[in-house]
Amino acid sequence: MTKLPVSLDMDALRSFVAGIEYGSFTLAAQRLCRSTSAVSAQLKKLEMQCEAELVVKQGRKLALTPSGEIMLSYARRLLALNDEAHYAVRGEQLNGELRIGMQEDFGESIMPGLLSQLSRQHPGLNITARIERNRALRQAATEKSVDIALLWQPEQAIEDSDFLGECPLVWIGSPQLNVADLLASGEPLPLVMFDAPCLMRSRAIAALDRAGIAWRVAFTSLSLSGIWAAVQAGLGITLRSPVGLPSSLQVTDGPLPAAGTFGITLWLNRNLDHKAQSLLQDSISGALVPFLLR
Repeated sequence: MTKLPVSLDMDALRSFVAGIEYGSFTLAAQRLCRSTSAVSAQLKKLEMQCEAELVVKQGRKLALTPSGEIMLSYARRLLALNDEAHYAVRGEQLNGELRIGMQEDFGESIMPGLLSQLSRQHPGLNITARIERNRALRQAATEKSVDIALLWQPEQAIEDSDFLGECPLVWIGSPQLNVADLLASGEPLPLVMFDAPCLMRSRAIAALDRAGIAWRVAFTSLSLSGIWAAVQAGLGITLRSPVGLPSSLQVTDGPLPAAGTFGITLWLNRNLDHKAQSLLQDSISGALVPFLLR
């Protein structure tokens, strides 16, 4: 008789995925309301079931083994199907409309996966999303033309917004661009920025002015993808958060002045009593954990 395949433990899969997404099994344990030792034990259980090492430590960071990379893809799909079945059987699938606004940094990184998962679990839910600059998002929140908005903390807090935490700002450049040589040359530091007004543009200029570093705006773009493309081409450096940092670019803080942090806030239309809003709020908070200062 053919031996049946091992049934993978769903809790172990959830701990594994959470540990990788948060970059730490300690953070994953907090998110899952378990002890760190319990989450570590679940990872070992999953590795035993797979008969393969899935995760290794590289300094303070976690890295996937080749087997871990394969398992991560399957684990996400298995968990999504598990959750979808759970909601369907219990009659908890959501319907109606949910309008979401997001700042571009989040729109190109964490949000697609979150929205895709929510859409799969609740196919009757009509989700519309828009990516905007921070000022436009604030206006949309004020006018209530969105139901939930993830944006950088403005100078004045928006009513009905929840503060999620502080995210560091970092200088980002191409690996081929030597910032130390640029500064030593005495030439103005080339910057790649959004058009004004822009919160990060203002913060970058203020930090350089305080440090007495000459600068010039070498390239402006209306989109974040344009910013990344110009930086990758070596046209200059930019100041952003590490959220959604392309693998082809690197943090180049080195001799450059610290630019502080930005708060991240989640605005909710409190007049809307929609369970999907609450589900997405929890998912967003969890996805941002690896990027927030603690």
